[in-house]
Amino acid sequence: MAIAQAAPERRIFAVLVDNEPGVLARVIGLFSGRGYNIESLTVTEVDPAARLSRITVISRGTPQVLNQIHAQLDRLVPVHRVSDLTGEYAGAYVDRETALIKVAGNGEKRVEALRLADIFKAEVVDAGHDHFVFQATHRPDKLERFIDLMRPLGLIDVCRTGVIAISRGARGM
Repeated sequence: MAIAQAAPERRIFAVLVDNEPGVLARVIGLFSGRGYNIESLTVTEVDPAARLSRITVISRGTPQVLNQIHAQLDRLVPVHRVSDLTGEYAGAYVDRETALIKVAGNGEKRVEALRLADIFKAEVVDAGHDHFVFQATHRPDKLERFIDLMRPLGLIDVCRTGVIAISRGARGM
């Protein structure tokens, strides 16, 4: 008789770390060394005076694996704090991603691309006679929908930033 395994979940981890060489490699090494997948990864300095950076990492796995990731991240030396935004904040978070979407098109396809961009509040950041480059910032699922709608209109290229996320309310990291 097979033992039922828990369904994979998606988790967003916010990790406050020292901004110094090698820290990102150590965090990534934790994932790769144990065979954990990273779906999205963003890093930026959040406090220049204290030399602190924030890493937002999204991974998918069973609850047991994800809890293990949280615990192992928390034990890394340059890590000050780890927050599981999807767990410890009970889903009370805001996540966004930005993308640049290049679309070729003429005639009706060009008009339709502009109409959809307006609906999704995407900004035209470059335009030529035969193309547009749109900039869009949304929740990842809404951004994916916009990109999917651009495919039949002449999607050429997509560049995405990766997801950033922050908890709702007055409490911070």
